[in-house]
Amino acid sequence: MEATRRRQHLGAAGGPGAQLGASFLQARHGSVSADEAAHTAPFHLDLWFYFTLQNWVLDFGRPIAMIDSFELLYYYDEYLGHCMWYIPFFLILFMYFSGCFTASKAESLMPGPALLLVAPSGLYYWYLVTEGQIFILFIFTFFAMLALVLHQKRKRLFLDSNGLFLFSSFALTLLLVALWVAWLWNDPVLRKKYPGVIYVPEPWAFYTLHVSSRH
Repeated sequence: MEATRRRQHLGAAGGPGAQLGASFLQARHGSVSADEAAHTAPFHLDLWFYFTLQNWVLDFGRPIAMIDSFELLYYYDEYLGHCMWYIPFFLILFMYFSGCFTASKAESLMPGPALLLVAPSGLYYWYLVTEGQIFILFIFTFFAMLALVLHQKRKRLFLDSNGLFLFSSFALTLLLVALWVAWLWNDPVLRKKYPGVIYVPEPWAFYTLHVSSRH
């Protein structure tokens, strides 16, 4: 219990990234008794709000601000970034998700602020999956999360508010990607640009071909 308190104190003092790691460690190692297992971490509104806002600003604002002098940076982000950023990113999310379970079904609920954040969070992951062309990595992570939920359910463990938020965001992302692909399924220009088996057009490609070209 003393070690758990120290981890919680360090997580609270280290900012959003430390809170994420501390919550993971607490969920993985803190359930040493039946009483402790019945309690779940509260929904980290400040963490998820900052995380969602930061992702939108960095990932959506970056292409807008891109100019010719940053071509090398763009090359790095477009090609090397897939291996050095996306894979660790989804791996960390899954590791965090694996600790978001509680023994109390009554505590498996999302508060109101969490419900409000699901839409912008899911929309951001949709942009990340489509613009980053990482649908395979995303769908693999989502089904791994789903398999973990079903596995833990057999042990009578349920997602806490943070796990429900993350799982709901991914589920919304999958729905948005499906609607996006269905909408552009018969687009001849984009079909030619993305001839592969997995057809997931990039939003910026759609904007360039069908929106900006009209002005």
